[in-house]
Amino acid sequence: MKLAQGQVWKLSDQEFIWIVTWARLEIEFKRLDSQNSHAGAVEKVTKKEFCRIVKHGELVETRNGKS
Repeated sequence: MKLAQGQVWKLSDQEFIWIVTWARLEIEFKRLDSQNSHAGAVEKVTKKEFCRIVKHGELVETRNGKS
């Protein structure tokens, strides 16, 4: 699995995850209600934890910028 800053992962019909900041050991992401939303609190997890979260998800797009 290749992770990159700006990726949006679809976990279910109404749950998306957007990678806000990608680092060597840590991922900052937002949980979103819709694919085009920017609202949400930033969560920090290790890469291993993040991979477990998106294990059954689907990569839907890559965004540029930080919000």
